[in-house]
Amino acid sequence: MKQISLSLFLLLTLSCGENNETSKVKLMTLDPGHFHAALIQKTSYDEIDAVVDVYAPDGPEVRDFLNKIEGYNSRENNPTNWTIRTHFSENFLDDMIDQKPGNVMVVSGKNSNKIDYILAAVNAGLNVYADKPLVINEEGFKKLEEVFEIAKEKNLLVYDIMTERFEVTTSIQKALSMNVNVFGSLVDGSPSEPAISKVSVHHLSKIVSGKPLVRPAWFLDTDQQGEGIVDVTTHLVDLVQWETFPNQILDRSDVEIISSKRWTTHLGPDQFKKITKLNQYPDYLLKDVESDTLSIYCNGEINYTLKGKHAKVAVIWNYEAPPGTGDTHQSTMRGTKSDLIIKQGEAENYKPTLYVHAKTEQNFETTLNQALATIQNEFPGTSAEKISDLKWKIIIPDVLKIGHEAHFGQVTENYLKYFREGKLPDWEIPNMITKYYTTTKAYQKAFE
Repeated sequence: MKQISLSLFLLLTLSCGENNETSKVKLMTLDPGHFHAALIQKTSYDEIDAVVDVYAPDGPEVRDFLNKIEGYNSRENNPTNWTIRTHFSENFLDDMIDQKPGNVMVVSGKNSNKIDYILAAVNAGLNVYADKPLVINEEGFKKLEEVFEIAKEKNLLVYDIMTERFEVTTSIQKALSMNVNVFGSLVDGSPSEPAISKVSVHHLSKIVSGKPLVRPAWFLDTDQQGEGIVDVTTHLVDLVQWETFPNQILDRSDVEIISSKRWTTHLGPDQFKKITKLNQYPDYLLKDVESDTLSIYCNGEINYTLKGKHAKVAVIWNYEAPPGTGDTHQSTMRGTKSDLIIKQGEAENYKPTLYVHAKTEQNFETTLNQALATIQNEFPGTSAEKISDLKWKIIIPDVLKIGHEAHFGQVTENYLKYFREGKLPDWEIPNMITKYYTTTKAYQKAFE
């Protein structure tokens, strides 16, 4: 009997060991053409295997990815411990699916191919952790619907990386909007005065991880990258849904596109060379070149309603930020008792700053301070500074302002939580579908 018990114990121990091993996340990074792929690995995670397999064609893009990972591994403070196994070939997708050394595919690169990679991955039984946007047109949206059907059948996680949910001023804006004593309820708004609006300004020339970013030339080709109205606006549409109807399931029938528009940013040859380190435009960009000037449809604006609430999102791409500045974000939520406004201009020293504009002064400061007291566990040290009779600035401790690059670690921790639980929140998938319906439908409307 003792021998049988010992044998059973050993069997159970081995089984548990196998389950722990298989439950660990093992990443496979596919064709990392965008620097966001590297930012996922700027941090080490106990639940992610330190060995990562990279499948890609050999070239400057994957070499840049590998250099960034090596930089994270060799830095003096909090170095990471990644071991990269490279698999270079032109058939990188087929090789990854045939070999499957991991259980989660990371994809961050050409948006034109992304949905096909995701569809192939879920068909092969792989989970997906993808940089935005998952799709850039109506054809891609139809494939995305298929992806989620397959993922549901196979119990797989498909998740897009929404870093902006973790920007602290946005998080506090959301928290205060959910306090009826401070905010009241969201007004319906109008096209000229939307209930919620978000404007994001980005720059083609920028610094990432302390070094000038070299962008692949295809990033400037909207056929491969997608236009601005379906790229960065993905974040803004996501925030509209996340803040306006938190934890609620949304459907495409809740969306009505009122108007949308697109316009270009122009680059000269010297600017193009600085961004890409290339001496001339590749052939696929010549369709957008006139008199040596490259014109890119990377700007877009969408005016729409979500469950009857008027919303506006806009993305603007400039060549380079003025000295001492960077990408900026502005956001307004208009309530019956106050407006919550994020600004990031010169007056704010180009740092995102949240203001509360009360509709009436009566006891409002007390009410606001009481509301801030309720969120101290999540946002410790946050306070309000009165700057006029009806206006307060929210003072956020610097320790909470960790920056865009660090948000990738926070999103990844979220993904790991869902991986452990074996599912996403009930609202996440339908809201992803609604989000990409909004961007692709607005893209269509911009041509009308």
